[in-house]
Amino acid sequence: MSDVLPSGPEPVPAPPPAKHGWLNFVIDFGPLLVFFLAYKFSSGGEGAFAATTAAIKGTVAFMVAIVIAMAVSKWKLGKISPMLWMSSILVLGFGALTIWFHDERFIVMKPTIIYAAFAILLLGGYWFKRPMLKYLLQSALEGLTEKGWLLLSRNWGLFFGALGIANHVMYELIQSKAMSFDLWLTIKVWGVTALSFLFTLSQVPVMLKNGLAVAEDAADS
Repeated sequence: MSDVLPSGPEPVPAPPPAKHGWLNFVIDFGPLLVFFLAYKFSSGGEGAFAATTAAIKGTVAFMVAIVIAMAVSKWKLGKISPMLWMSSILVLGFGALTIWFHDERFIVMKPTIIYAAFAILLLGGYWFKRPMLKYLLQSALEGLTEKGWLLLSRNWGLFFGALGIANHVMYELIQSKAMSFDLWLTIKVWGVTALSFLFTLSQVPVMLKNGLAVAEDAADS
């Protein structure tokens, strides 16, 4: 007879933590939506400086919102991604310039610099065979190969580059009075967000072809 006592049923492994996809979306786009709403609700005034005053109020709200987003990211996700750090630094820096100089041009310039920085970083990483998108997001797409990460880095780098060029063109149009700040803001909040969502969907085949694991229930459906 064995002297080994029964140890009982095997422990059930804990379920994997939720991916917090909705929370990531709120952290990424929530501050921009706050800026848009603050600007719109403040832009009903009259006078030559009404639009600038509304832009400054929106900028203050944006700066507060992005600090809150960083705190929520650290609290709920346990980290602040390098991408969020970079965006936050530029938002706070250009926000301070906007408030100090009372010039909304700094608001329009900021996305161009952010997009250009991401494009250079991602395409530079692709050139040197380093999947920088993986390090920027600090996330792992289960099963995705290094080749897959490299391709995603290249594609997102090109996408950010195109956004940077488009934003600079709109900046020049605003400077020449051929485009309004309101139209630019609407495109920035809704148009760029929609384009980013569609571009993300377009990258799903790339991920699937390069080892991305799919949940069994999703595969069955």
